[in-house]
Amino acid sequence: QVQVVESGGGLVQAGGSLRLSCITYGLTFDENSLAWFRQAPGQEREGISCIGRSGVNTYYVDSVKGRFTISRDNAKNTLYLEMNTLKPEDTGKYYCAATWNRYDHCSISSVVYDHWGQGTQVTVSS
Repeated sequence: QVQVVESGGGLVQAGGSLRLSCITYGLTFDENSLAWFRQAPGQEREGISCIGRSGVNTYYVDSVKGRFTISRDNAKNTLYLEMNTLKPEDTGKYYCAATWNRYDHCSISSVVYDHWGQGTQVTVSS
């Protein structure tokens, strides 16, 4: 049974920082590419960052580039998202997703991901 569990969300003022974590169970973690998605109120879920199996290859959407950093610790089966200089528009529920990948690249398309967490809420006040 695969489980994906996010944590680290909370309420923060604009300009502040948060670090999200995502731990998985039941996966061969280092054979999976991983991604963070977020869903703002009234909007569709969007992919914001992803990371390949080794952690070398990463991708960010423009809205978070330079402010967010994705990383993974394959020894701990854990994915991270370091979020700095947070803005009110970063408010939303953040989801971690995983998929087995033969190659060391990643995608922010939700359709390729098989395993999802329940999400963690991030609220940025102005």
